[in-house]
Amino acid sequence: MKTLSTDMIRIRSARVARFAGLTVAAVLVGGMALQFVGRASAEDARVIPAPSMDEKAGSASTETVVLAGGCFWGVQGVFQHVNGVISATSGYAGGGKDGAHYEMVSTGDTGHAESVRVVFDPRKVSYGHLLQIYFSVAHDPTELNYQGPDSGTQYRSAIFPSSQEQADIARAYIDQLNHAKVFDAAIVTRIEPSRQFYAAESYHQDFLTTHPDYPYIVINDMPKIKNLQHLFPRDFRADPVLVTANASAN
Repeated sequence: MKTLSTDMIRIRSARVARFAGLTVAAVLVGGMALQFVGRASAEDARVIPAPSMDEKAGSASTETVVLAGGCFWGVQGVFQHVNGVISATSGYAGGGKDGAHYEMVSTGDTGHAESVRVVFDPRKVSYGHLLQIYFSVAHDPTELNYQGPDSGTQYRSAIFPSSQEQADIARAYIDQLNHAKVFDAAIVTRIEPSRQFYAAESYHQDFLTTHPDYPYIVINDMPKIKNLQHLFPRDFRADPVLVTANASAN
């Protein structure tokens, strides 16, 4: 186990997490765990209306969308607990291949956002409904280039659609929510089409499930899972669909 310096502890815990095998005891060294809290703890979930525009039911068994909304640990964890989601993979989108590495993305200079590629069965859960969960539970779409304790363009709210229809539905939904003044401020979520997704390093995958007692997860992300279960009980699956499980199956 590597020892963490005081300066290292001040950095967002995701940056610290590059040291494989960290324990909560290491994170707490020097009594600095509260440095992770930063600006705020987990954002409150909000009851919002369903999108008035959604994809038409079809025969396709899989569809993909990439969503960004702050640290990918929590966003991945939310969608791994949604019925109809086949896989949710943490990664990077918005920049080039050469910059798709955690240390580089963390500088905020690569154009990438920490993102989650969600593969889902549209016969079980619609794209529009996933957006409803994304805006309601997964993050606060009114925060510009930050989420809770994390700041920088790499934590921006963004949707990377896989089709023109997905982009149109997302724009229409944002307009709908803004017009209804569902949030206290305007939604700043960006629609960024035609962007490549790059999977993140293996130690970031399934982080919420494998590190449920990690201070950052406890404070910022576990409340999102509880909010998902409370606000969307029919969509909640107790056993998450994990990247490691999918990899083993293949």
